[in-house]
Amino acid sequence: MNSSTALAKTRSRNRHLAGDSAKSVETQISIIVPVCNEASLIRPFLQHLRERAPKAEIIVADGGSSDGTDRLATGFCDQLVGSDRGRGRQMNIGARTAHGEILWFVHVDARLPFQCLDEIWRIMDDPNVAGGYFRIRLPRGLVYRFTDSFAHYAGILLRMRCGDHGIFCRRTAFLATGGFPEVPLMEDVEFFRRLHRCGRVKYSEQRILVSTRRYEALGRTRLTLAYGVIATLYIFGVPLSALARIYRRMCCDA
Repeated sequence: MNSSTALAKTRSRNRHLAGDSAKSVETQISIIVPVCNEASLIRPFLQHLRERAPKAEIIVADGGSSDGTDRLATGFCDQLVGSDRGRGRQMNIGARTAHGEILWFVHVDARLPFQCLDEIWRIMDDPNVAGGYFRIRLPRGLVYRFTDSFAHYAGILLRMRCGDHGIFCRRTAFLATGGFPEVPLMEDVEFFRRLHRCGRVKYSEQRILVSTRRYEALGRTRLTLAYGVIATLYIFGVPLSALARIYRRMCCDA
């Protein structure tokens, strides 16, 4: 073993013994949670989030809730910011108030994997990586399996990912992209595509458990079809304003 290899191993061992890696994860990640009228979910989710990320900065970006979501979030997050309704606008305001070097955007109805911060830090340890995301997990069922598997590989090919995947990125990359476009639909997909211009975007095999509440409310097949139609039209360049109208017609009962 040469001296440089021995020195590298010694430094690595010292960092591990000092808990340096875990501490870096916890202090450098800010989690932004956009919400609107989520009174029944907000406190259980924030408690879950704090268990999974005990020292991360948690920012709730409320879009004008009328059911007391903002009041219920108080004391369960590090910052509560308000804005007009719109996920893109809410996430941008949350990101602007965040202190972390890495920004992680998470939905309120998600269940996060253990050691999620360590996984983000592992991916972001490569300076060529601008950001990343997690795979999602849905319950058993033919439609869910199709969404889970086919959509994953199609998304890699087409560079499309939704907010359910827990997209994260460097603050510098977020600023370089201009943040989330403040549009009525597909703001997460638009942002995800822009993120690729800033560097590599990698995914984790760890899974975020996604809520099926919209699938169950509207119907599994119907919502899956709606998502497929919207994604296809988006690829062919249909304006986002038109996509929003189509989505409202297809999902008017959601």
